[in-house]
Amino acid sequence: MVRMLEPTGIIDIGSNSVRFVVFAGSERVPSTLFNEKISPALGRGVEREGRLDPVAMERALDALSRFACLADDMRLKRLHVVATAAVRDAENGADFLKMVRRLGLKAKVLSGEEEAEIGALGVLSAIPQAEGVVADLGGGSLELTRVSNGAVAGRLSLPLGVFRIGALSTKKLAGRIGKAIEGLELGEREALYLVGGSFRALARLDQSDLQHPLPIVHHHRIAKERLPLLEHLVATTSEEELKRITMLSANRIEILLPAMSVLDALVAVFEPREIVVSAFGLREGLIYRDLDAAKRASDPLLEAALEIGETLGRFGDHGALIDQWIAPLFPNDDSAHQRIRLAACLMSDVAWNAHPDFRAERAVDMALHGNFVAIDAHGRALLGHALSHAFGSDYRLPPGILSLLEPDEADRAAAWGRAIRLAQRLSGGAEKGLMRTSLQVTAEELVLCVNGPEEFVGETAARRLSQLAKALGLKERILLD
Repeated sequence: MVRMLEPTGIIDIGSNSVRFVVFAGSERVPSTLFNEKISPALGRGVEREGRLDPVAMERALDALSRFACLADDMRLKRLHVVATAAVRDAENGADFLKMVRRLGLKAKVLSGEEEAEIGALGVLSAIPQAEGVVADLGGGSLELTRVSNGAVAGRLSLPLGVFRIGALSTKKLAGRIGKAIEGLELGEREALYLVGGSFRALARLDQSDLQHPLPIVHHHRIAKERLPLLEHLVATTSEEELKRITMLSANRIEILLPAMSVLDALVAVFEPREIVVSAFGLREGLIYRDLDAAKRASDPLLEAALEIGETLGRFGDHGALIDQWIAPLFPNDDSAHQRIRLAACLMSDVAWNAHPDFRAERAVDMALHGNFVAIDAHGRALLGHALSHAFGSDYRLPPGILSLLEPDEADRAAAWGRAIRLAQRLSGGAEKGLMRTSLQVTAEELVLCVNGPEEFVGETAARRLSQLAKALGLKERILLD
């Protein structure tokens, strides 16, 4: 049973944007019910004059007044209001906070170290196995946090946000970062995890140039050898084209070059083995921080798949039982493939109420484009391919997405899908039917063991057993107890 999060709001007063997000759903990996932001660029005034600009303050306060009203209308169970570098560093930051509090919002200014830690917790919530350095780039500051074994292992905050670095060269940036991290324990050639809108925009630009078949930013890996090309693209692509590709406003487009300089400096200093983009950061970290240890340790992909299965399944979720039932067919699946196979089983009844001709298409769309974390494009393709066969139509993955899989992996996922399809037909979508049966594999046969009369299997399930056996290169047999 998925433990649910009651509607929880977060108002994030950042150096560039002011955003209101409402989360609910699975406590481990909640869904976004509402998301709105404006970009008053509070940090620009701090960089120029050390103070928040009056016009930017007015825009921010107008938005915050709206957000306070919406939060009240939504009857949120909890509301976090946090401010980061711009308010933290501005001479008139305290005055601005008084105005915010008059709106009924209990805003808290995060220290640089708190901001670093919470942002890193957001990365751990979405990439539990993260090992390396989290770089969270905002308008006013750059937070660097080492994560290891599922925990924060060191943190610091530097005044090197995109509004503050000015014309500093990559070499000078690298020198300042290198000196600052002397007290941060680092492993050798660890991964670099990128957080923040500017870095996500660079990832979108990279995916667009690569014509990536599944351009989802979270868990996208930016190859180090592509950094010079990205810098060239940022410098030479028109503003309108950059807007189209990155989906950023004009005032954010102009910070892409500084963001590129920071990324180049980070790579020069850390020499990471890989660069991974995270869609989760500070806001998600606030939710994750409040979870107990057991819930933190749960798998966010499987939690999301379980929530979907419980919500959309016909007779309640029994995906874990389906996975146990088909497991004897796949003894060579490693832990990574077992995990995706289980996710497919948990989602194996999500499209039953769609038109029969489009059930597979709906399930595949959910696998490829669902708001999942702890899964990359390759994993999504594997999951989608399994579900396309589980729902049995002629619909298959687009060739570009199928190209993300090796041929033997595609065959494996197709076999998962056929096995799931047999399980759902045999059981009628209910748990009890599976408990009357089991599967066994011999050198030459796929054996369906039935505790009951042969009629229980039925013609359709017998046909699916035959199709599955053929796909596995075996003969089928029904064995009655």
